[in-house]
Amino acid sequence: MMIRVLIVEDDPMVAEFNKRYLAKLEGFQLAGVAHNVDDAKDLMDRQEVDLLLLDIYMPKQNGLELLKYIRKQEKAIDTILITAASDGEKIKMALRYGAADYLIKPFEFDRFKQALENYKAKANFLNTNLHVRQKDLDEKILSKVQRKKSGTSLPLPKGVSKNTLHRVLDVIKGKNYLPFSTEDIADETNISRVSIRKYLKFLVELGILEQSLTYGIGRPVYLYKYKKGQEDRIKNWL
Repeated sequence: MMIRVLIVEDDPMVAEFNKRYLAKLEGFQLAGVAHNVDDAKDLMDRQEVDLLLLDIYMPKQNGLELLKYIRKQEKAIDTILITAASDGEKIKMALRYGAADYLIKPFEFDRFKQALENYKAKANFLNTNLHVRQKDLDEKILSKVQRKKSGTSLPLPKGVSKNTLHRVLDVIKGKNYLPFSTEDIADETNISRVSIRKYLKFLVELGILEQSLTYGIGRPVYLYKYKKGQEDRIKNWL
């Protein structure tokens, strides 16, 4: 199954990055690039599209209006948001209109790859199974992974240990919700920056940390910030 992808992004440089990322993944075919909502509608009318990689901030109409249009027209097109919009209201609206995933700029290739491959796995599963068991639906589509009654934690990513994760979290919580860098945590924990990046990446993917790219003198630096009220997201791994 080849998934036809339309990139809807007003920034030509970002659109080019998305094209290059997409070209690295198997099972996806670029259907076109649109720099505004009207062009996207025109392309969707003229050719088959399975998936949109959609920005929110665009001239005239924004991406959420396009998402609303797709649902109203009952088009069989799925959407992954790739946008700088990080406020809760826009995220809620995107999910309400059926966004399959939501990537906040800036993001790394690994997160892009995860979003696209998760989408492909779900699409392939639904296209090859006429009748689905509840267990398979929960595990493969709804992602409802249940913990064992014994309280056994879910497996952590490679290179991440429970004891060190506790230690890193304690240091992060001590920052009182202020921004910090990889170097800050590495210095306070006495752990290498390479190792700390694995822990920060994991916490970003869980939605516990907010990541932003800061431009100053020299190369850009990623800063992180602990998000209030998200502590429960990590319980299954501790």
